[in-house]
Amino acid sequence: MKYILLLTLLWAGIGSVRAQDSTAVKTSAATDTVPAKNNEADALLAGLTDSTESQPLLPRKMIFTQRAFWGPKGLLRVMNVAPLTAEGRARELKIRRTMLVTHQIGGFVTLAGFIAQGLLGAKLYNARGQEYVDTKIWHQRSATFINIAYGTTLALSLTSPPPVVGAKPGFTSIKLHKYLAIVHLTGMIATNVLAHMIDQHPDLKPVHRAVAYGTFGAYAASVISLTF
Repeated sequence: MKYILLLTLLWAGIGSVRAQDSTAVKTSAATDTVPAKNNEADALLAGLTDSTESQPLLPRKMIFTQRAFWGPKGLLRVMNVAPLTAEGRARELKIRRTMLVTHQIGGFVTLAGFIAQGLLGAKLYNARGQEYVDTKIWHQRSATFINIAYGTTLALSLTSPPPVVGAKPGFTSIKLHKYLAIVHLTGMIATNVLAHMIDQHPDLKPVHRAVAYGTFGAYAASVISLTF
């Protein structure tokens, strides 16, 4: 009977020790799990912070006028007018949007001037006497208006702050717009040069007319490429 009683007490003691060990293991496991989850969260947040801080504020490729004004060592950076910060870039993107919207409006205004200039040019080509004199005056006035509108529209595009990222790969309407801009800018220069040479070289009239029409075509296609 004594042996049975001793065996019963011994078995109860072993069960109690096992229960305590199991509780300790569970408590230890729970304690180890919480810091592990916290460590994972901290690491995730650190990774997000690092990726945000490492994201460049300026695109790698910019046109030379944008780099001159808005580049890392551009005029506005050196003069501390527009410090290169995340908050500053957010403001610059708003300025960029305003300038490009104004650029697009200026494009349509200039296009209307081109149409008027073309009509006056066609009339001037066959005009004689006083009609020629009067039409030439309006033709010159129209040319002055176009040059101012064209120059202002071009300046808005060339001096606007750069976008966040560079150009998209592949052929896009923006790239078409830029390629056509090179064509009509060259045509604008050639048209103005030829216009000043016509008085001394009347035989250049057909060349001037052809270049003017070509410039108008390139400019119209450039405007349409951003509209549709």
